[in-house]
Amino acid sequence: MDSEPPRTTLEQWATLEAVVDQGGFEAAAEALRRSQSSVSYSLKRLQEQLPVAVLAPQGRRTVLTASGEVLLQRARHLLAEACRLEHLATTLAQGWEPQVRLAVELVMPPEPLLCALARFSAEIPQTRIQLIETVLSGTSEALVLRQADLAVTGLVPPGFLGDPLVTVEFVAVAAPDHPLHRLDRPLDLADLRAHRQVVIRDTGRFRQVDSGWLEADERWTVSHLATAIAIIERGLAFAWIPRDHIVAELASGALRPLPLAQGASRVETLYLVFADPAAAGPATRALARLLVEQTRRLATS
Repeated sequence: MDSEPPRTTLEQWATLEAVVDQGGFEAAAEALRRSQSSVSYSLKRLQEQLPVAVLAPQGRRTVLTASGEVLLQRARHLLAEACRLEHLATTLAQGWEPQVRLAVELVMPPEPLLCALARFSAEIPQTRIQLIETVLSGTSEALVLRQADLAVTGLVPPGFLGDPLVTVEFVAVAAPDHPLHRLDRPLDLADLRAHRQVVIRDTGRFRQVDSGWLEADERWTVSHLATAIAIIERGLAFAWIPRDHIVAELASGALRPLPLAQGASRVETLYLVFADPAAAGPATRALARLLVEQTRRLATS
């Protein structure tokens, strides 16, 4: 009876992934904390066990073949699943996760978020929280790339399920002395396009979204909501800003809603999404529960 040929290992595929992602054997060896000879031997064994070539020389570099690209793409899924399996085993062994990674859209109302974090700190002080502030597709990417365990997002990516958590009202505002207010009449789209709009930069790397941009000739793009609000207060631009983030400014008159004939405000829903519901540990689930409780409590108060 013929003996079964040796099988490739996850370690070999992880080595190939590192060589490709790091751009070479030396950088891969450093990233993997292994010797360069060990990396080379691992890839040599991988190639010997496969019926097609995965790497080919190209000048002084070694690159993936077409077959290698297909195989590595499938291997990445296996490696990611193996990491999730190890994470789940660690979670089960420890009882509570040592850390929960929470990706939250910048537009999330601050009060329920801060109340939930305060409750979490009191109930589960042994678990660290890594709060990742994201915008638009950046939140979806954090889920897809497994950079977050839990997310509050307005864009639920394909392959994930989310529950409605909170609605956010965006209000078109400008400083009281902004030229748009001096028109002293209902405003239309042409009026807005003649003036500078400030928007928040999408934190996604692969598929960026321009949410709410009116294609005005002048646009300023910033990285944080606080920066946008400061710019608007100085009369330099207008924007749609979440009402919960400018309660004090609206009350004091530092910002005034624009008198738009249509679209003066809009409402968007944020969803609570687990990156991997089956592997979510008790701390991740506790944080999700507290977020739901606090948003409901403040909505009915």
